[in-house]
Order: sequence, then structure tokens, then C-alpha cells
Amino acid sequence: MDGVTLEQITATEITERLSGTQKSAILMMLLGEEEAAEILKFLGPREVQHLGAAMYSVRNTDQETVNAVLDEFLAIIKKQTSLGLGAGNYIRNVLNRALGEDKAQSVLSRITPASSERPIEILDWMDARSIAELLQDEHGQIIALVISYLDFSLASDVLNLLPHDIQPEIIQRIATLETVDPEALRELEMVMQMKFKANTSLRSTKVGGVKAAAKIMNFTKANTERRILGAIKRNDKDLMQLIQDNMFTFDNLGMSDDRSLQTLLRAVEAEDLIMSLKGAAEELQDKLFGCMSTRAAANIKDEMEVLGPVRLTEVQTAQKRIIEIARKMSDEGTIVLAGRGGDEMV
Repeated sequence: MDGVTLEQITATEITERLSGTQKSAILMMLLGEEEAAEILKFLGPREVQHLGAAMYSVRNTDQETVNAVLDEFLAIIKKQTSLGLGAGNYIRNVLNRALGEDKAQSVLSRITPASSERPIEILDWMDARSIAELLQDEHGQIIALVISYLDFSLASDVLNLLPHDIQPEIIQRIATLETVDPEALRELEMVMQMKFKANTSLRSTKVGGVKAAAKIMNFTKANTERRILGAIKRNDKDLMQLIQDNMFTFDNLGMSDDRSLQTLLRAVEAEDLIMSLKGAAEELQDKLFGCMSTRAAANIKDEMEVLGPVRLTEVQTAQKRIIEIARKMSDEGTIVLAGRGGDEMV
């Protein structure tokens, strides 16, 4: 920074330059190898990847920045309670000591919240190409079931590597999935053999559905999206519409960062923006107005007031045009859309 000495920069200003992942990476670099490795065991594949990359990016961080990150971390810790940390193991150990392992397990099976672990969790650690090769000769229903269990970003990559002619069928099957009974899970485990952990419970598991299919589609490129939705439309127009309605919407823009929104707003027509904001929630309006200059925001507000009542269909059409531009810019890497393959920038 020209004309500014390091002493003049506050701790807050230093930490504001860093992403949350970079701050975590600095803390990880301060730990010993064993402690850092133990923490990584609790992270998912994508989290390990992003954190590992961030650790490389901060390896030459100066002492002032390290101190600032530590100060922020300690301030956060002081505001938090430790109640609940490790509660599962504590409760299990207490019951084991009090009742014995057999009785304790019986009680735990009735009171333990449903596990979020999935029977094919190991696939999250495989690359998309390996999973696609594993699935390519399987029945469409098996492929849909496996993809439903994957992280949405990974699921999209796997889908894209499958033959084009079966992609619409897979999304259609995912969108119509509801529950999977224990027998189906056992069959899935048999088909996948040793490729994933066979540690599922015998409870029915909620998978798939229109929202899951829509989230997977959010991570696909625009041309792939059009091709798959077009094929589904020919088979089931109503299902295609349901999937499309649950995909990235105008309201989702509120989750994106200000810089991306500023770039997007410069690319859209003023008429579309005015019409779109007429039907937007107040919170989203404030978010977008905050990404404009004071004069531009005032002009948009005046135009909205002059416009008066408008048809809902007109608002939706304008919002769709903006979303199409946003998706195109996201595909090109010009902006990052949170919820549509938008990884944190480091």
C-alpha cells in the first residue's frame, strides 16, 4: 500500500484482506503436524482441498498478519461456549460405564439423532472420472442413486462425464427419487463392493428429489443444462418445470459477493433490473442497491416508483433474463455465484 506503513495498518484491516479459508490455513500452519492432521480428519474432501491450497498461499505470511489472525481467533473463542463439543462421545462413555456396553447400545440406538453419514461416503474422496468409470455399465437407477449421495459439485462433474444420451434420464430419475429402503441400500453396497464404506444403518434414507436434481443442475454448464432440461421436457414437461423452478433463482443472488454482483449489474439492462427488483424481497433489494453508487440506486428507486404495479409474469421474465446473464458470466469465470459452483475465492 503506497504511503502507508505497516504500523499504521490496524489488525482489523489486516484480517479483512484474508478469506476465512486463509485465516484457517494460518492457524493450521501454527499447529504441529500431528494436531493439524487430526483436524483434517474431520473435514470433507472439498474442505481439505481448499484448505490445503490456502496453506500454500499463506506460507510466507508476515508476523504482524499472524498476530492479527490469532487475536481475531481468540476473540471469537472467548464468545463461545464449549458445551456440545464432543457431546456424542461423552454421552456414549457415560452410558457405557453406567449400563454396560450392550444396554448402552440399546439406549443409544433409540436416542441418537439420525446419522448424517452416507453409505457411499468414500466416493467423495474419489475423483469424478473414477466414479464415472465405476458407474458407466450400471443400470440408470443405480447410477441415479449413487449420484444422489454425492456432493452436488462432484455429482455434476460425474454426470458430465457420463454418456450424453443417458444424462437426462439420470436427472429425471434423481428428481423422482424419494426414499430408499434398507434392501435397496444393501443392493447398492453389493454393486459398489469395496468402493465405499458399508456402514449404513437400516433406516430408510431420504435421497434425491427435485431439489437435489436442481442443485446438481446448478453446477452444470449452461449448454449442458439446456440439453438435459430439453430432453427431460420431451419426456415430462411438468417435471422439467419443477426442476427449473428449483434451480438458481433471482433470490439466490443475495448469497453472492458484492464484487460479483457489481460486475453483473454492469452487464444487465436497466429496464430488466427495474422490473426484476419490483418483485424482489426487500433484503435482496437492499443488497443490490448497496452494490450501486448512491446516484444509481436513487435513480432505480425512482424508476420503480414511476413504473407502478406490474404483472408478475413480466417480473419473472425480466428476472430470468438476468439469471441467464449471471449463469453465462459464471460459466466464463467472470463472476462467482454462491450456490452455483461458486467456491470461495482465496
